Parts: sequence; structure tokens; C-alpha cells
Amino acid sequence: MSFDDASTANAVHLLYGETMGTRWRANVVAGKRADLARLHALAQARLDAIVAQMSTWRPDSDICRYNRADAGTWHELPQDFFDVLQCALRIADASDGAYDPTVGALVALWGFGADGGMRRVPDAREIDAARARGGWRRVELRAGSRSVLQPGGVSLDLSAIAKGYGADAVATALRGAGIAAALVEVGGELYGYGRKPDGSAWRVLVEAPDDDDAQAPCVLTLNDRAAATSGDRWHRFEHAGEVYAHTLDPRSGRPVARAATSVTVVADDAMQADAWATALTVMGIEAGHAFASAHSLAARFLARTSGGDDIRATPAFAALVAA
Repeated sequence: MSFDDASTANAVHLLYGETMGTRWRANVVAGKRADLARLHALAQARLDAIVAQMSTWRPDSDICRYNRADAGTWHELPQDFFDVLQCALRIADASDGAYDPTVGALVALWGFGADGGMRRVPDAREIDAARARGGWRRVELRAGSRSVLQPGGVSLDLSAIAKGYGADAVATALRGAGIAAALVEVGGELYGYGRKPDGSAWRVLVEAPDDDDAQAPCVLTLNDRAAATSGDRWHRFEHAGEVYAHTLDPRSGRPVARAATSVTVVADDAMQADAWATALTVMGIEAGHAFASAHSLAARFLARTSGGDDIRATPAFAALVAA
């Protein structure tokens, strides 16, 4: 190999930044002289655009304007927002409401999210009132005009799907820029495509039980596949001696009881993996595993029990685990 060949050979470069209250990173395969600043700017711009559309922390975002809108009004959405909401409503229907993007009022009521205050346990009357404002069936879309109806009082919250979509969007942008292989992560949600310079696939480690040296590592390879994880390992609060998960069950209006430590879903894109991981977490390990198995979803559940850690994988997930 000549000196010039060596200087232009592909290598794995790391790009990273901040978005959606968390961090993003991308391992990209490119020549050693690649314009990394341009690639970083491209990725950050895509994520910034998504935040401007779907962040409930920005009063000027498209989603906040929708949430404040009058009843009976229709709103044309940017393409990203429309695509995410369309997917969110589809998964809400398929999961019978275990995942529901209209949980904004409940999120705020429990003290979570941008509109939340102190963590608290609301009474049943407050929960019923917040639930009445939501319901994915109340939201109508018009594909032709890329618009959505505000039926009155609906508060969208796409935090359980937007990070996954962000990973997909960055990967698409990198492909468009000529990057033949990359592993993108946004807040723990992953999308990988192509292969590393040595020909090997992107390999990611799935969350394991604490302090379990005997448990064999669970490793996934991602090539045009995505993985997302939900659960209560880091997202909990305690009140009056009770521990509450941050994941809300839209069907009851309350935090998920005995939420799984983690639920990992593998799908064709991170947007769907992200939303399904939340839906299966809400269902619980028994019902969630049964549902995922029946619907050929690739999912792995990790739960704490009095008898130790309970790990269950669907057949579709087990088939994807690297040897």
C-alpha cells in the first residue's frame, strides 16, 4: 500500500453532540481525510430540526403550538412530525393503547416532562380528567394535506418515539452524504448499517442483570436494523415509601406497576423499536412477552423478581443474538 493509499483508507470516526436532553453519537466509516465537521453539522442539523418540531420543552415548537390550539382546528405538519405521529398512532392502535402519543396531560399531572412540577401522586379524579383529554382515537390525520386535527385538549408527547426517529434520520442523512456504514445512537436508541473497515458487523451489547458474571453477554449485530430499550432501571421516583416508574400506562393513567427493568426491541427502524419498547414495558413482562411472541416482535425482557432476575426473549429476538 502506498502512503497516499494509507492516508485515504477507510477508518471508523466518532461524531457526537447533544440533543433531546441527552447525547447522540455516530460511528461512521469514512476515509481518513473525510470532512468530519461537515458530517457532524449534517447530523446535528437533522436532530435540531426534529427538536424544533417535536420538543415539548420548546414553547415555539410545532408540537407545543398544536397542544395549545383551539378545538376543531386542523394543522399542517412538517414531514418529520407527520411521519412520526402517523407511526405513533399506528402503534397505539396495534397495542390497544399500551403506547399512546396523547399522554401529555398525564405526563404533566405526575410531574414529568416539560410541564411537570414536583413529582407527586395525583388523586383519582385528577387522573380521570387527564385521561379524558387524551386518547389516540380522537386524533385524525389527513395524509393528502399532511395535517392533524386538534379535537380539543389533546396534548401530544412523542418522547417515547422521537429519539428513535432521530437515530433513523441521522443514519439516512449520513447515507445521503455517501457514508456507506455507520452506527448511530440517540439517547440509547440505535440504528446500524453497513460494515466496519475490517468487514465485521456493528455489534451492540444488550443490557444484562446487575452483578451477574455467570450470565452470557447478549450481543446483537445491526445491519439495516435498529434496537431500542425502555424500562425503569434509571427512571423511577419514590413517594411515601412507594416506588413509581416514570413510564405511564395510558390505559390506567398511572405509572406501570412492577415495570420491567428493561425491554429491548429490534426492528427495521429505531422509530418503531422505540415505540414498541415502551408499549411492551407498559404491558408488563407476562402480557408483553406473550403479545410480542404472537406478533413476531423481536423483544427481550429483563425483570427483577423476588426469586432473582427474570429474562425472557421472543423467538424472533433469540434468532438475532450473535453467537
